[in-house]
Amino acid sequence: MKHAIAYAAEIDLEPKLLRPTPGELRDLYRMEGETERKTATRQGLWIAVIVYILFSATDLLLIPDVATYTILARVTVGTLALLMLEAEVYFGKSIQWLDRTSATALVLGFAVWCFPAVRTVHADSLSYYMIFGAIFMMGANQFFNFRFGLSVLASSAVLTTFLGSLFFFWPTSIYAMAFGMFYVSCFVFTSYVNWKLNHERYHVFLNALEARMQQKEATERGEALLRMSNTDYLTGLENRRAVDQRLRDHWKEWQRKGVGFTAILVDVDFFKKYNDGYGHQEGDRCLIHVARTIKDAIEVYGASIGRYGGEEFIVLAQFAERERVAELAECIRATVEQMGLIHEERRDGTSIVTVSIGAAYTRDQSGKLEKIIHEADRALYSAKASGRNCARLFDPNDPFSSDESENIAALLRIAVAQDLLSLVYQPIEDIRTGGRDAVEALMRLKTLDGSSIPPSLFIPIAERTGMILELGRWVIQTACRDVLLPNLAQIASVNVSPIQLRMPGFAASVAAILYETGVSGNRLAFEITEGQEMEMHADVLKCISDLKTLGIRIWLDDFGTGFAGLSWLRLIDFDTVKIDRSFLHGSATPRGKAMLEDIVGLIRNRGPKILVEGIETAEQLTLLRQLRIDYAQGYHLGRPAPVQAIDSTPSKPPRPTLVASRPAGR
Repeated sequence: MKHAIAYAAEIDLEPKLLRPTPGELRDLYRMEGETERKTATRQGLWIAVIVYILFSATDLLLIPDVATYTILARVTVGTLALLMLEAEVYFGKSIQWLDRTSATALVLGFAVWCFPAVRTVHADSLSYYMIFGAIFMMGANQFFNFRFGLSVLASSAVLTTFLGSLFFFWPTSIYAMAFGMFYVSCFVFTSYVNWKLNHERYHVFLNALEARMQQKEATERGEALLRMSNTDYLTGLENRRAVDQRLRDHWKEWQRKGVGFTAILVDVDFFKKYNDGYGHQEGDRCLIHVARTIKDAIEVYGASIGRYGGEEFIVLAQFAERERVAELAECIRATVEQMGLIHEERRDGTSIVTVSIGAAYTRDQSGKLEKIIHEADRALYSAKASGRNCARLFDPNDPFSSDESENIAALLRIAVAQDLLSLVYQPIEDIRTGGRDAVEALMRLKTLDGSSIPPSLFIPIAERTGMILELGRWVIQTACRDVLLPNLAQIASVNVSPIQLRMPGFAASVAAILYETGVSGNRLAFEITEGQEMEMHADVLKCISDLKTLGIRIWLDDFGTGFAGLSWLRLIDFDTVKIDRSFLHGSATPRGKAMLEDIVGLIRNRGPKILVEGIETAEQLTLLRQLRIDYAQGYHLGRPAPVQAIDSTPSKPPRPTLVASRPAGR
């Protein structure tokens, strides 16, 4: 598949410059520096006319009898030449016009002076004076920067004029012949010099042109490399490097000028499932499509977009009004949703590609640049926790996105070492026998001053920061050591995060804990919550298979609250399914009771044992007995209590076997 950088960025590291043809080179040469040449020609003619008129003094000294006519001729030709020149400059004529005017002025200047001068009676004086006529020839070939053809034409006219006047004034003189040879020699040599100068100028022009072309080529190559270093290879958007630079620029303007900005993180929902289900090429096309769609949508806001990594994009805009930020975030979300790009691999009730969005904006000029990105990341996490396909703005008063969550994250890092964690255990009752040999281990956290932090607050933070991995190992190890090893309960269930199941080596680490504590795997149960972000790809399924090989029981927790429960029942042989408390609490109505019965029948047909949580009254327990539910859990049966309280429970009948019964024929 051709990546976007090939057709969007259009980066060519070896651009091929078009070389001009010889004719085009001549045209370029003629146009090269026309303004400077026009200025030089204009200045040159003014100087020539002034010097030409000043030579009137020499006319008075050498040929006084015709000086009146020669001086009048000088002034007339000089004035007309300057008037013509200034008119051409005023009307913006090309350099060719100015050159022709100057060349004509040279020829006429010599001719109109020469014709009255040869009528003088001072032949000896004129014979010396005529040598100055060579100045006109040299002016045409060297003083002015005429093209070779024009200079030859002008100097030929001067030579012809001189030869005509010479043979008119000295028809048979040997001196005249020698003088004529001098003029011819001047014509030949000055014309040759002019040809050489024009030839050298042309070669200088070619060398300069080649140098400019090479410099342009190098500049374009450098610009291409710079664009490549700042461009995402797939989408053609700015990459992380360019985004970071843009962020620094926005931050500087915010610090120096008070120009606020917003940072919006955009994450494609369930993109890994899209990649796994449709293939990586389709995944690339999906990202390209999403990137282009967002880029087009945000142009009206003057915002920019870059790829921040993987399936995550970042949008930056230089405004910080909460209403506009919310409007932009919702525009991005709605635009992607309206694409209608099919995504049937996700299992959350939606079948199109959507995005989750977290936005943050500048509020005060304290702190560091990383803070606003961190706040946007927290808002993004909140959007994902809220069910995805939504936009959330960072709210400093929200406990999940405030600085308080950072304090909890820091507390979690030292929780195990500082003995800030503890477990409480809630009994699980076998409804048929009344036995309570199973318990659920529930984690509790306290601060350094002894205050309690609710699990609903610290568990999401632990998952977001990755600390759930260490905390999860501690819970399993503690439950095995404190409850199972001394036989205070026959079975202990532990809630397991999807992050743990996706971690390579998780099953091996559990096996190590079982070996260290000497506990059999069939006494441990792992509860997987249906509503959690759980991607059923091969790694997770293999991990669950490895855990079942160790004898560990796999329970499905909070069944009915998410969208993936039925798919999970099809893919995994759960030992027990826990029906969410909401269905029991809603059974007070006929409709609610019928729904609970339907769910019970559905699970029973699949084979797992059934556990209902949230038992708070004797009437609810009676209903469960009528429905022949296997196990129950709730405050009516026992509240979570420390491990010491388990010893105070009365003697129990033989332990229940919370294993999956299989339908006949399986």
